[in-house]
Amino acid sequence: MGAHITNPSPRPSSILPPAVGRVRLGQLLKIPNIISLCRIGMVPIFLVLLSKDRFTEALYVFILAALTDALDGTVARWFDIRTELGAILDPFADKLMLLSALVVLTFEHALPVWLLIVAAIRDIVLVLGYLMISFAAGERFPVRPSIFGKLTTVLLIAGVIGTLTGHFGLEPRAWYALLYLTASLMVVSGTHYFYQALVYLSQHVPELFS
Repeated sequence: MGAHITNPSPRPSSILPPAVGRVRLGQLLKIPNIISLCRIGMVPIFLVLLSKDRFTEALYVFILAALTDALDGTVARWFDIRTELGAILDPFADKLMLLSALVVLTFEHALPVWLLIVAAIRDIVLVLGYLMISFAAGERFPVRPSIFGKLTTVLLIAGVIGTLTGHFGLEPRAWYALLYLTASLMVVSGTHYFYQALVYLSQHVPELFS
């Protein structure tokens, strides 16, 4: 009587899907992502220039960073090369540059402390809320920039540039009106993102509302 030989089950080559296992660096670092990485690299240069009171050079670096912010999004849309990495890098680069500028200029007494407090609280709440929602839903929460968020970013960029250029020649009352408008839009945009989060949770995790 012959021995019964059991064929061994095929050994999985990888626990990752084939597409994930074959990801190359060139696929991750698309042109928009490279632009975002360059913007992140500008942050320490910008901060060093500010620390040395070289405000004109710091202004040029900041404006260049702002231009690359518009450039990477435009390239991604025109050539349809949006990636998950880009969806993370782009807002991270924006927040890093803007918050770094606000922190340094506040410590230099060039911007009021309350503006930094509003910006910091808003961003901390948004990041923590994003993590909590993604954990509760079991998937990445798709954040889409709102018109309020875009306007807030534009006003923050204008505020930093205005600070480095001596307030655009505005009178103190007009300058503070711009800062108050910026803070107000930060609150509005944060509230709008909170509303988007509630809608998303009601659709994907309805048991939280039962």
